[in-house]
Amino acid sequence: MPKRLARNTQDKHMTQLKRSEFQAKIQEGQFGSESQVYLFFGERFLCKEAADSLQDTLLRQQPGAVHTIDGDREDPGQTLARLMSFSLLPGRQIYRIADSRIFHSKTVVAEIWTKAVQAFQAGRPGPASRHLQAMIQAADLKIDGPSPLSEIPPQEWKKVFAFDKPADSLTWADNLLGELPEIPAGNTANLADRYIEAFDKGLPGGNILVLTAETVDKRQRLFTHIKKKGTIIDCSVASGASAAAQNEQKAVLQEMMDKTLAQFGRRIDPPAADLFLERVGFHPVAVVTEIEKMAHFVGDRPVITRNDVELMIARNREDALYELTDAFSKRQVARTLVILSRLLEQGFHSLAILATMRNFLKKQLIFRSLQLRPSPVWRRGMNAKEFQNRYLPDLKAQGEWSELLQGHPYALFMSFSKASDYSCSGLKRWMIMLLDAEFRLKGSPVPPHLVLEELFLAMLQGSPKFSR
Repeated sequence: MPKRLARNTQDKHMTQLKRSEFQAKIQEGQFGSESQVYLFFGERFLCKEAADSLQDTLLRQQPGAVHTIDGDREDPGQTLARLMSFSLLPGRQIYRIADSRIFHSKTVVAEIWTKAVQAFQAGRPGPASRHLQAMIQAADLKIDGPSPLSEIPPQEWKKVFAFDKPADSLTWADNLLGELPEIPAGNTANLADRYIEAFDKGLPGGNILVLTAETVDKRQRLFTHIKKKGTIIDCSVASGASAAAQNEQKAVLQEMMDKTLAQFGRRIDPPAADLFLERVGFHPVAVVTEIEKMAHFVGDRPVITRNDVELMIARNREDALYELTDAFSKRQVARTLVILSRLLEQGFHSLAILATMRNFLKKQLIFRSLQLRPSPVWRRGMNAKEFQNRYLPDLKAQGEWSELLQGHPYALFMSFSKASDYSCSGLKRWMIMLLDAEFRLKGSPVPPHLVLEELFLAMLQGSPKFSR
């Protein structure tokens, strides 16, 4: 009978690697099977790719079987039982858990919520649903009723999720949660202790656990235990708009692009590459799929040109949504409807388009309200220099809406200039129209594109602009 791995064999391997270090060891053939427990955390696609490399390496060293388990529907207790059992199958047994939730806790719930909001606003309901489910499980919350999040009082929300309840409407989240099957229980505190006990005891010699997770609580005991007795690979990528973060993101995308092009024996012109990365944005999986599409499109031509990118790759989602609000603010009815149609064709969720419009109108309403204050005095026709040197500093000194007053002063000046064309009552009326459209999208058999087209026509043609 196979033997369990001795404790001192596990203890000698104590490491955490960056993804680049892991890749170098794999390519140089220096990565063996010293560990029985591997955790990949960070960007989802990068975790999957790195785990694929590990899996291939381990199976080349010793053939066996891979047992794939979906973390969304996983019973971690059952996984542990299988992991601690000797297999009747020959060779190495790799238990691979994708999107593991066992490293979640209330500490990371706010981070998971932010990812859900960003995914929904980008028109990606699938990832948004996945993050919402992870948040519910991390908080160990039982879903009940048609509006499980909207109905939670602010004080209870803070107690359950450990951050303040958002002021925006949560009906989009309720709607996505309502489409999910029953969400498994999420309390992993006792399970983490059981996993630690199992790792200390030693796994059966041929069994290997490979976990991937987008979000982890690094202070959790199980995380620190794996760091000591297993191998952790950090696949996270710096976020934000700093030069260092932007350079790191671009390097990852360039790597994905070059690797995919090499598989097809293709190259891409530098100007075409810059335009391609600008339009796709930081979505590694999208870079791979879009480059594959480009490679098939050019056929036998060895080089992808800028014209190919212009033709085949749509503008990134943020740019496309900005185009919609820009056309709307300029009262360009035909352009607004054309952009709306294009967004829907590209797979943008109708509720995500509504969320974009709601955020735009809410910001305009806040800016217009600030302009109506007696101090500092907003003057129609104010130029950018006066806005930056006098009005904006005085406004920031009041200490309100500081998060909305960040960013480049000229961009803020343009937003304030747009807001001055509206009245608060008109903006509120448009917000009500958005809410009515949302109810229709969720409860009416009318196709979403008709609901949205009617909404924009009613908003743009029904009431021009308002003086106050």
